[in-house]
This record gives sequence, structure tokens and C-alpha cells, in this order.
Amino acid sequence: MAVTQQEIENRLWDAADELRVAMPEAQYASVIFPLMFWKYLSDTWDYHHQEFLAENEGLESLTDDEAHEIEYRDYQSFDIPFVSSGAGHYSRASWSAVLGTVTQPRLGQRVRTSLQAIETANPDKFSRLFGSMTWTSEEVLSNEVLAAVMRAMNRTPKMHEGNMSFDVLGGAYEYLLKRFSDGSGTRAGQFFTPREVVELIVEVLEPKAFESVYDPTCGSGGMLIASANLLKAHGGRGYSLRLFGQEAVPDTAGVARMNLFMHNLTDFHIEVGDTLKDPRHKKPDGSIAQFDVIMANPPYSLKWKPWSKDPRAIGGVAPQALADWAFVQHMMASMTPTKGRAGVVLPHGVLFRGGTEAAIRQRVLDDDLLEAVIGLPPNLFYSTTIPTAILVFRAPGCKAPERQGGVLFIDASMRFIKSKKRNMLTKEDIADVVAVYHSKFNYDDVISSGGGGLAARLVPTAEIVANDYDLKIGRYIKQTAATQEDLGALIEAYRLARAERRKAEQVMLSVLADAGIEGFDE
Repeated sequence: MAVTQQEIENRLWDAADELRVAMPEAQYASVIFPLMFWKYLSDTWDYHHQEFLAENEGLESLTDDEAHEIEYRDYQSFDIPFVSSGAGHYSRASWSAVLGTVTQPRLGQRVRTSLQAIETANPDKFSRLFGSMTWTSEEVLSNEVLAAVMRAMNRTPKMHEGNMSFDVLGGAYEYLLKRFSDGSGTRAGQFFTPREVVELIVEVLEPKAFESVYDPTCGSGGMLIASANLLKAHGGRGYSLRLFGQEAVPDTAGVARMNLFMHNLTDFHIEVGDTLKDPRHKKPDGSIAQFDVIMANPPYSLKWKPWSKDPRAIGGVAPQALADWAFVQHMMASMTPTKGRAGVVLPHGVLFRGGTEAAIRQRVLDDDLLEAVIGLPPNLFYSTTIPTAILVFRAPGCKAPERQGGVLFIDASMRFIKSKKRNMLTKEDIADVVAVYHSKFNYDDVISSGGGGLAARLVPTAEIVANDYDLKIGRYIKQTAATQEDLGALIEAYRLARAERRKAEQVMLSVLADAGIEGFDE
């Protein structure tokens, strides 16, 4: 019987709810995600082990080493090793083995030993995956509470591909992320960007099959996963993307790695460290690695130690109290020269603040690197109520010809619905903004929705220069601007053109497939 999304989500939340007597909801993620991933690994290993036994008769004629070689060559993609259980006895570092000992003292110590053993046995896949594991201490989480959490989680259906799809498993992980964020208040902003904002950025940048995607402040990995999901939704192969990220907080980096695995995305590289101080993705010559698509929601107005000498400092160095433009500079330096594009969410201050930030802005505009500024509604995020904007950049010379020498401004600040704790973008809001972004513009166009809520204009750089490189959205478009072109008609024309293109592609692929030519859908 197929496992429903609702069933697994309810069971997992029941397990998380056992923590209410021991810690605030803001700390649930540090316990639940390692336990959930451990159970997933154990269930998956057991499932493939049973396959191995069922499909290989005569194992008694093989040595232990020979049987091990066959199993790990043909069935297993990771190892769950044996650990000492005392008095010369050994047991596998699996969920089921430790679950059978929950009534015994020092449960947390056994959990920690098992998780560390899995990390050590799989250094290429799971190094530092489970984070600091401070919750395994009896002082943090009592034996009784940890046992209750594990028993409740054990009522979750088996987490392996024979029992549930990765869509269900990944969806459950996303459900917990959002639920923990809803209950964590501003702390959630450290690792979770609202999914509708992520979807908007990904739709704007449009990752393609076999491209590299990079998030320099990756949090829980949501933007990387959304990139693969979008490609899959458009008929491509999400797993063909090469995913890269860096995260300053080790426990959060572990959450991201587990999140990617839960979504069956294994071609990824998540590094731990301060991206501005110590970028970990490098070329062999030591320079910054470059990627096709870069997206981020970095911490806003972060205090940092400014660079004294760094090739990323195009146009100057961001002030010590405001690292916003430093993150942008890092992202621009990370764009591949032939097709690199980047999207970043930042507070409106980056659009108009003076000093060295103004100098950086001037250089970016003079080099024609900024493609678009998309103004978002206030109170979209868990960590702040201020309005923000998405800035979209293209590598030198990579803008569409009609957009060279200008910046597209889109004001979507009035497009939202109110929810209990924050504002939200609807699917229609996202689709309309994306349609406007991908539409063709002339410099004379000022478009606006008749009922208000969305307006856009392609502004020549010369006009921005005349305004001392000020990028405040209100300088260039007004929500009350006269409609020179109907926005609804523009969006509809874009959607029809996109549908026709996809239809033509399907016909082409069908003809090629009939001729025995495959692989073009990648």
C-alpha cells in the first residue's frame, strides 16, 4: 500500500512533538533531522540488504569478504558499519539496533557513536553530516525524551524507495522545515527562505540540464533543490544539475546535505565556512570557482571584516557594517563568463546607500552587469519585515541585446496575500512576475496592471547615471503610471508563446525518437 504524504508528515510531527517538554520549537530541527536521516539510511540499507540476500543463493560458499564485496558493488551505495556494544560484542550502527536498547541507560551516547561511525565509514558522502550532535548529551535531552522521540518516529512507514517515492520523502522533509520555521520566528531566517521566494528566483534564472548551480549562503539547500525541481517540472532531468553550496553554520550545512539526499540529489558539494572570508569552492589555481547559475538569500546588513586585497572587490570594498554588496561581488566573481547569471535577495538599502556602496553600484552599472531589479512586498521573510528586492546579474556581454545598456525594473511590492505570520506570494503572483521578466521590452514601454499591484519599465543606464546611480524603484516606475501596454495581454502572449515552443519541442523529440535519436530531452 502506497504511503501518503499526509501520513508520513503526521508521524514525523508526532515525533517532533515529543520534544516539547525538553526544548523550544526553534531547536527541534537539530534533533529531528539527524534522527530522520539516520532512519532513512537504515531503512534503505536494510531494503537493499534483503534484495542482496534474495537474489544471491549459495552465499555460504563465499567468504565474508567476498559477500561484502558483491553486496557493496551491486546493491549498497553507502555503509552502515558495526560498532562495539561492549564485552567484545558488535552490532550494526543502525536505527533498529539502537532502537532495541532505548530502555537502557546512555541512549544518547549510543546514538552519537552510531552516527559518528556512519560519518567515518562514508567520508566522501557523510563527513560531518550530522552536525555537532550536542542534543545526544543527557544534560540536553534526557534518556526518556530521546526514547519517546525514537519510538514515535519508528511509527513512520519504512523510508526506502520500495515503500515511498523520493517526492514523498523530500516533501516530508520540506514540510518539517517549513513547520519548524513557522514556529521559530526570526531564527528561521538563518536557514530557511520562504519557498515562494525561492521559486521566483529559480524561475527567473531558469537552470538548464547539466548546468552548475551555486548558492554561497545555502542554508537548508532549498534553492538548489528548487532548481532541480523546476527542471524536472519542465520535462528535464533534475539530477543532471551539478549543485554546489557553502554554509557558515555546520549544523545547518548538515541539514542541507540531508535535504539533498532526501530529494535523491547526490551530485552536490556542500562546504562549511564563511564565504566572504574563506570561499571553499576554488579552481585548481586557487581562484574562485565559477558557475552557470548563482542564487542566494544572504544575511542582511551583516557586520564583516572587509577585504584588504581581494580580486572580488570590483568597484571597491563594502563597509564593515554592511556586507550586502560583498556578497554580490562574490557572486559576480563566481559567474561563468559565457552564460553566468545570478539572483540575490537583498534589502532596499543596497539600491541607494552612498559611500563605497555607491562606488560599487557605479562600477556594476558602468560594466552593464545588472539586468533587473524586482521589488518584493514587505514582511515576506521570517527574519525581517522590511521590503526586499531581487537583483539579477549577467556576466559581461551576456545580456539579451535589447537589454544591454539598461536595467529592467519590476515593482511587485503590492502583489501578496496576508497569512497568519507573514505575507506570501501566490502562484499567480510568481507567474506574472516571471512572465514580465521574460518578456521583450522597448525603452519607451511603461507597463502596469490595470488594477494595480505590478508595474515594470526598462530604464536606460544613462537615466540612472543622471540620478547619480540611484536604483530606488520608485524613481523609475510608479504603480499609478499610465498603461501604455496592457500587462494582462503581455503575460498571456508570453504564456502562449511558451506553450507553442514546448509543443514544437515535443513534436521534434517524438520525430527524433522514432528515428532512433535520443538524448535531446536532456
